[in-house]
Amino acid sequence: MFELTDVQLFKQKALAWAATFDTVCYLDSNNYTDPYGKFDTLISVGTKEEINPKSGTNFEKLANFRRQNPGFIAGFLGYDLKNEVENLSSDNADGLHFPDLYFFAPQIVITINKNTVEIIAEDETGIFKQLESFEPSLQDNIPSINIQSRFSKAEYIAVVEKIKAHIVRGDIYVTNFCQEFYAENADIEPLYIFNKLNNLSPTPFSSFFKWKGNYIICASPERFLAKRGSKLISQPIKGTARRDEDVAIDQNIKQELRSTPKELQENVMIVDLVRNDLTHSAKPGTVKTEELFGIQSFTQVHQMVSTVVCELRDDVSAVEAVKNTFPMGSMTGAPKISAMQLMEQYERSKRGVYSGAIGYFSPDDDFDFNVVIRTLLYNSEEKYLSFHAGGAITYHADPEREYEECLLKAKAILEVLDQPPAYPPS
Repeated sequence: MFELTDVQLFKQKALAWAATFDTVCYLDSNNYTDPYGKFDTLISVGTKEEINPKSGTNFEKLANFRRQNPGFIAGFLGYDLKNEVENLSSDNADGLHFPDLYFFAPQIVITINKNTVEIIAEDETGIFKQLESFEPSLQDNIPSINIQSRFSKAEYIAVVEKIKAHIVRGDIYVTNFCQEFYAENADIEPLYIFNKLNNLSPTPFSSFFKWKGNYIICASPERFLAKRGSKLISQPIKGTARRDEDVAIDQNIKQELRSTPKELQENVMIVDLVRNDLTHSAKPGTVKTEELFGIQSFTQVHQMVSTVVCELRDDVSAVEAVKNTFPMGSMTGAPKISAMQLMEQYERSKRGVYSGAIGYFSPDDDFDFNVVIRTLLYNSEEKYLSFHAGGAITYHADPEREYEECLLKAKAILEVLDQPPAYPPS
């Protein structure tokens, strides 16, 4: 254990130092109060062993990898693992070419809680001294990037109308329709972008993930699934409203979010879906909603967050518990399979890591995974930069407002990339 005098400075140095390695997973709560959080910050650095399956039985391979590496492992699950969980496929455009799953057993683990840091490594004191003395290189500009969209505003609105027709027919009740924004020939400094995004939009599940020249730059406010002892916790977000500098107006916006039928409807439908997903892992009668329609306020937006919990059955492993709820209901819709099938039809790009999860398994077999939203994905070899924005489409959805909500969710990323906030044009 080491005591810190300046926690924020130490985190900056630790992340910059970790980013010099080929593989790093940096998870930061940004000091948000979280009754289920284990660490303020968790940094996994370097690779002792890794798993990067090319196809099929990813969860089975992850379970084997977990058994062989019972300490800390960190990694991500791509949305398209849905094709393994269900009889589905993904044939849309993919400019990133990320794997569906990647996990690694780190050489070094650094955890920060309040002003205390713990290091798990062969030379803990030596590494701590390296971190304290490390001097990050600074960058203060972003090269010109040409952000494009897979949909024009008119095309997006037309698709939302088609989705609503499916809802009227009873094919689905709610779905999450996503669009990709992307740039080719993008040359960015990922760590600089992450620091800028994290300063502009600090969130409780932010992450900087690097492996083999690929990057995930994540400002997620949402927990997908956590395990604490025998308890599973899922906290789906459905319902988004902008912030306002005027305190009175901001409070009115918050109250309107709490009372808007469309927002309440989409939240409760996803809560029901999550409750159903958890039954596959739960002891009978233990699934319950701890909080319904909670409002959490972040720098950029207000969000409606519900908390659903259960007691894990003794015969269900940690990896099985993740598989049984994947992909997360807040990014799919209900009924889940029908919604996923339809979105493959109407979306124009493969989601990949977006709508997936980043997180860790700890030595006590607990785990914590976020939902990969508000996230930049970057393949530095192919210089392809991508981010998605999506929203829940229900019977009451207004296509114009849904389009505006996508831009609201993309606002921080567009600002970080020095793009006009109203992009793309009508």
